[in-house]
Amino acid sequence: DPSQEAAKFINTELEVASAEEALAGARDIIAERVSEDAALRGRVRMVYEGEAQVSSRVMYGKAEDPEAAKFRDYFEWSEPLKQIPSHRMLAIRRGEKEGFLIMRVEMPLERISRLAMPDWVTGSGPAAEQIKLAVEDGCKRLLMPSMETEMRLAAKRSADETAIRVFAENLRELLLASPLGRKRTLAIDPAFRTGCKTVVLDAQGALLHHTVLHATAGSNSQQYEAAVELTGLIAKYQIEAIAIGNGTASRETEAFVRKLKLPSSIPIIMVNEAGASVYSASEAARDEFPNEDVTVRGAVSIGRRLMDPLAELVKIDPKAIGVGQYQHDVDQRALKASLDDTVESAVNAVGVELNTASKQLLAYVSGLNGTLAENIVSHRNQNGPFSSRA
Repeated sequence: DPSQEAAKFINTELEVASAEEALAGARDIIAERVSEDAALRGRVRMVYEGEAQVSSRVMYGKAEDPEAAKFRDYFEWSEPLKQIPSHRMLAIRRGEKEGFLIMRVEMPLERISRLAMPDWVTGSGPAAEQIKLAVEDGCKRLLMPSMETEMRLAAKRSADETAIRVFAENLRELLLASPLGRKRTLAIDPAFRTGCKTVVLDAQGALLHHTVLHATAGSNSQQYEAAVELTGLIAKYQIEAIAIGNGTASRETEAFVRKLKLPSSIPIIMVNEAGASVYSASEAARDEFPNEDVTVRGAVSIGRRLMDPLAELVKIDPKAIGVGQYQHDVDQRALKASLDDTVESAVNAVGVELNTASKQLLAYVSGLNGTLAENIVSHRNQNGPFSSRA
């Protein structure tokens, strides 16, 4: 009889005031042993991986918050842990981090306690009932919360790996996009109110001229003046290609340029301008164009991306290019390592032109580093182009 046995352990000095308290203490000891049983944890882990459900609920009192609207899809959400895609896991975790969602990895208590019972409850009667209570308590209070934490971490790690892999693949596609090559290029960074920043680049990407054209939001006379100036620039500099950034007012700018009925030999190409503003404010841009405005630098970057995407995009932090999903939510160290590897792999797969490559591009060549790349460019500037590998 457990109650009779427990009565022997009554000790007011040790704060065991009754037989029930002694039984509760014994059950706590058994519950802890259940939760620490390595074989049981292994079986429970397999069940969680195969059968657990990820659920998310809106935090109490947050449903009407305007900031919570972007997480509305996950106010009442549930799906199997083994099937949840990485972008959904990262979205739910972001909602939880921002205080709008509650996320759980759930399993029925009966399913877990049923796994544990055969190892611990080997008889029947009052003692077996006490052990059964202890096993259920160990599963509910200790083992399941511990396993939920483990599954959350594993799901986050898996989602991070998938997101980082997708980001790296997208970045590689962008870096290895076919270059237009050495052509005299006119690049336009579109805008409505402030006008379209327009630059002329020579075949090597050097800045020849820059201006602002009110081609999208100005008066009819301003648009006419912009058309005259643009056609004049194309004729004067014998432009061979036109690059238009794909940001605000890009469609209107493209329509404006196409109305000019330029020769079919001049392609008009929309260019992804993600990260151009980051480049324009960077140290690399300040080194190249110390006397130019950030808007001019941004337009130059758009033009050069068309001419040689790899050479231009290596000047920008890969995270600023914006081809990843939930990039600020994943493991930043792993993301940086993966993206740096991708850029290095792309640069070394293509190779570089030693006499025109920027120090940023040279720094990614295997065997070189930032200091050595800078010294090469400095030597090239002082002594002219290299004539041999030696």
